[in-house]
This record gives sequence, C-alpha cells and structure tokens, in this order.
Amino acid sequence: MGAVLDGLDAALVRELQRDGRVSYQRLAELLGVSREAARARVHRLTSSGAVRVVGIVRPSVVGIAAIAHVSLAVEGPARPAAVAAAARPATSFVSCTAGGGAVIAEVRVADDAALEGEFTELREIPGVRGIEVFRCTELLQDAYSPPPGEPGEPGEAGEPDAPAAAPPGAGDTPAAVDGTDRILLGLLQVDGRASFAALAQRVGLSQPATRARVLRLLQSGAVHVTGLVDSRALGVREAIGVGLGVRGSARAAAGRAVGLPGVNYVAAGHGRFDVVCGVDAADRSALLATLDALRALPDVVRAEAWYHLDIVKETYSYDLPA
Repeated sequence: MGAVLDGLDAALVRELQRDGRVSYQRLAELLGVSREAARARVHRLTSSGAVRVVGIVRPSVVGIAAIAHVSLAVEGPARPAAVAAAARPATSFVSCTAGGGAVIAEVRVADDAALEGEFTELREIPGVRGIEVFRCTELLQDAYSPPPGEPGEPGEAGEPDAPAAAPPGAGDTPAAVDGTDRILLGLLQVDGRASFAALAQRVGLSQPATRARVLRLLQSGAVHVTGLVDSRALGVREAIGVGLGVRGSARAAAGRAVGLPGVNYVAAGHGRFDVVCGVDAADRSALLATLDALRALPDVVRAEAWYHLDIVKETYSYDLPA
C-alpha cells in the first residue's frame, strides 16, 4: 500500500465506484487529464492494491435467498470469536464492535434451513454466550451497489478495453443467467475491468457475443462493477451499523434511508430491528450527520448504532466458476 490518495486520485476513485468499467477516455474528460494519464493512474491504484475493481453479483442471481445480521455476545476477548465467525464460508461481513454485541456478522445462505444451521454454528463458537438476530426480508441496497434509480455514466462505446454500462438500481429484476453467464460473473468478481477480448477467450465465445452478454448482465442488475478502496488509502474510514425501530411499514422506512449520503446498505426485516443500515464516512462529523438524518426519518422511533472497530472480514464474492 502506498501513500494516501491525492485529490485527483480521489476523484478518479469516485468515478470507478460509480462505474468500475468507465472508459479511460471518459475518465480523462471528467478529470481534465490526458487519456494516458488516466490509464496510468488507474493502473497505479489497482496494481498497488489501493483500489480493487470488482463485480458485485446480486445475491438472488446466485441462489442466496436468506440473509441475516447476527449480534454475538461474547465472554472474554472479542477477536477470537470474530475470527472463528469469519472462517465460516457463509459470513460475508464480520467485525468487532463497540455498542450492541461484541461481534457483528452477516450471514448469506440459500434458505432458512441453512440459516438456522449457521446460527447453531455461531452459538457454538468458544466464548459466545448468545446471539441476537435480524432477519432480512428485503435487501433494498446492497453494499457497494448503486441505490435504486441511480443513473450510471455510460463510457466510450468505441473503447474495447474498458467499456461502461449504466448500472441499474437494486429495484430492477436481473435477467436469468446460464452457465456461460455464471463464468463471466465469476471472472468479473476477480477483475471488473477485464477486457471483452480477455473474457471472450475464457468463455470461448466471439468478442461481440461476449460483449452483449456482459452488457446484459450489467444492465439487468445481475452484477455491478465498482471500485473497492483500501481504507488505509483514504487515510481514515469511519464505519458504523445502524438498527432502526419504526412505526408502521419497515419497507417504507427502509426506502427513505436509501440514497442518504453515506448510507451504503439498507435492509428491511424483523427481529432485533425493523431496518438495518450500513454507513461509511470519511470523518466523524460526516458520520454524525448521516446518523442524525436516519434518526430524523419519518416513523423512526428508535435508532441504535454500533461502531466497527475492526473489520475482520468483508467480502462481496460468491463461489462461481472463474
């Protein structure tokens, strides 16, 4: 990992987060630099590990139908329990927290039977003395995916090495995928900016046929290509989870949370809370502003926040062929 991002790097990263396949020409126009300079900066950021451009596959596309947030009450040190929870393939996010339980884990599996099995495994981790569960019934905004209705920025159609597509919102219905699509999704999970030529070679199709498939996957919402930033490159990362209790419809309250500045995850459900949100911010003042905005939403009667002190696991990939 190199130095903290400068202003131009930060602007470039914001564009990659909006659309990870944005073309170098479009980046050059947006940032006021040459195409070669834009390409060089992207290469430097990705080769150093400061930024990873990856495809975030929608859970339903790969058969994930049961999602839950689990708060673990722990006797003794929290980190060993968090490490054990992170070792479970079904956990997508695990952190040691201040506020709420000592450890928070998100579990993503195929169905309720598998979910109950994961709860049993988490309860049996040494030091865990109990769990509290929020069962997600609707995922309105997934981590690092665009909120519903957010427009993408189309790239340069003639640039084959990094063409862009407008990513749809989480409210769209993704198209059905076949075996070839699953291979493409697996490849995009590893390298979201892989060229159509490279992808075509891997799946054994022509470049035009591969391009059409990738654009269909992007436009249908099956996958969103974005830039994941190493928090050390930002200099600071403030991250919290927020559980909301609401009066009336949890779905309506969750919908109001989508798109608030700093909110990167919104789920409606039942159990410990009615709505759970994830919030990222560059500093504590921005974090507080988002937390206050959530508290001020109509019909919100309770808000509980937990601070992510140590994010032990954070993954947005699934077991797909690659």
